[in-house]
Amino acid sequence: MTKAFSIEDRIAVVTGGLGQLGTQFCKTLAEGGARVAIFSRRPFSPEQIAEKFPGHSERIRVYVASVTDKAALERATEDLIADWGVPHILINNAGIDSKPNGDADQNAPFEDYPQKYWNEVIDTNLTGVMLTTQVVGSRMAEAGRGSIIMVGSMYGMVSPNQALYAYREKRDGKPFIKAISYAASKSGLLNMTRYLATYWAKKGVRVNLVTFGGVKTGSFDKEFIDAFLERVPMGRQAEIEEFGPIVQFLGSEASSYMTGANLVLDGGFTSW
Repeated sequence: MTKAFSIEDRIAVVTGGLGQLGTQFCKTLAEGGARVAIFSRRPFSPEQIAEKFPGHSERIRVYVASVTDKAALERATEDLIADWGVPHILINNAGIDSKPNGDADQNAPFEDYPQKYWNEVIDTNLTGVMLTTQVVGSRMAEAGRGSIIMVGSMYGMVSPNQALYAYREKRDGKPFIKAISYAASKSGLLNMTRYLATYWAKKGVRVNLVTFGGVKTGSFDKEFIDAFLERVPMGRQAEIEEFGPIVQFLGSEASSYMTGANLVLDGGFTSW
């Protein structure tokens, strides 16, 4: 049983691996014995890697590539293959959302939502996933194996509940609307997962989606957290460490007959 969950010596690509969630994925994979290639928009020195991932720096490397730049993705992938070989695991983690403290029109009512913000989110969260999977996934298919993990959100399954953000208008004197772009991009991943799972099934490449709920960060307003937790059956946010094991499961032989699935880790939020 233990062997089935092993990812020892597997090669993994994690996009956005220097962010909060990506860092946890990288730590989990490295602790499991995998070699981890982070695709990042910014360079990261060996010294920075050693500081951010203590005890794992020998198993983690950073390759500079934006998920919206196919040529950069191809260069990074070829460099990775030359260094370590064809990846076994791809985690499409890089993503952006409208900033709560950004320009007012980033969180404007739908009728006034600017196309430029729509384009930014869709380009990264949907087009970027397609391009990364096209580049890395095709190498996996040529090798006849691989596990692709899409990082989704509960807002890809249900619409954002705008009541959670109503306190902002009372506090700030202007409406705060959770924008459509993030929800649309994450729901798009659901059918991209199914499409690719069936497209590459006979070539040994599995594609699954993990839908995450709210994780504790300490960066949200108390009013939001209180309202959010009332809608979570488990009554709490996730600890970041709870999101790591699922990627090890999907990257291992323990999930060898699973493809096209949506695994939901949201404390029951979408069950109501």
